Amino acid sequence: MLNWLNLFNICCFMDSHEYTDVHGSYNCLAAAGCKQQVAITDLKNNSSWLFGHCNYEAGYSFLGIDHIVKPTTDPFPQSFFFQPEHVIILKGQQVIIESETLEPAAIFEAIKAGEIKATGYGAIQIQSRISKQEYIENVKHILAHIHRGDCYELNYCQEFFAKNVMISPVDIYLDLCRLSPAPFAVFYKVNNAFLISASPERFLRKQEREIYSQPIKGTIGRDVNSEIADEKLKQQLYNSDKERSENVMVVDMVRNDLSKICEEGTVTVKELYGIYTFPQVHQMISTIKGNLKGGVQFDDILKATFPMGSMTGAPKKRVVELIRQYEPTERGIYSGTVGYISPGGDFDFNVIIRSIIYDEKNKCIRYAAGGGITFNSDPEKEYEESLLKASAIKKVLENSST
Repeated sequence: MLNWLNLFNICCFMDSHEYTDVHGSYNCLAAAGCKQQVAITDLKNNSSWLFGHCNYEAGYSFLGIDHIVKPTTDPFPQSFFFQPEHVIILKGQQVIIESETLEPAAIFEAIKAGEIKATGYGAIQIQSRISKQEYIENVKHILAHIHRGDCYELNYCQEFFAKNVMISPVDIYLDLCRLSPAPFAVFYKVNNAFLISASPERFLRKQEREIYSQPIKGTIGRDVNSEIADEKLKQQLYNSDKERSENVMVVDMVRNDLSKICEEGTVTVKELYGIYTFPQVHQMISTIKGNLKGGVQFDDILKATFPMGSMTGAPKKRVVELIRQYEPTERGIYSGTVGYISPGGDFDFNVIIRSIIYDEKNKCIRYAAGGGITFNSDPEKEYEESLLKASAIKKVLENSST
């Protein structure tokens, strides 16, 4: 299917990799072709499928922060939503193809005829945007802000990049998903910009009037060689005071965000400190839900909740200002969101982490990783955690050059 989708200038492919306990929507959902572009303010009362994204800096206007442009190599527009020409839905054993211009049978045959061909590439020289020492010094500065009471938690990220790179985005996406399948994986293309994502995190999902969020805060590596040792790591994560404090702060922030758009008394924590296992790591995930007020539109929801607390910290406005101060480049689509809105107005959007951004025109790759800095954070351990989160991406890119 990916080869067929990639024939279009604009496409989006979302795969839950059968994580039904986390995802619970479609097995796969794909969109191809752009019938028309749609502004964020027009994402209301829609009677057709809509797909698209908001990048991290799009949230500045929601928080009342001036957008001071910083260096970036991100190729995506700040926000982009489109009504697709073709939609393909895989749910259970059912395949549904919707198209206004092509016969569904013809699309199905074209997808079946597609062939995935593995391709080798030249060496990819990955570089860090900042040194380990710079990372640690910045974390120390952030800790000083926390100790002074400027903020309680701050999500600090570092960027990695490579120049003069030619890759097959389809092959890289398949390699990444083989190594690290995730419930909110996305292959997303807007002209020459590609997002190759193995995201494990949901930002927001709406079903009728119910809306819920599943922030991730808390990470520990796995021991795949011993079930007993791996189980001990899960318990270590669950019982970690540092990870719990980080998680509950984000939960409180999400509760506050949702209370702006939900009926009074309906915002509840469905699950706190849930431990979920992925191929590379165990993650601590909490679930918060509420019932939307009448008349609330999609842009109202974004203004109340974006950027998501798991990628900012608390209090949100102040930490976003500090993030801009200590991170040398704009995040772009990284730590933004991509997803869909159904014809009935339900939607599902992820958090763009564990992702590769490829600029085909300028032959550049970038990806980023980070974590929540709290009062008890150890700068050295925070640095190691950021490398752990980026390990699957690094492995895929290095192996693609062999």
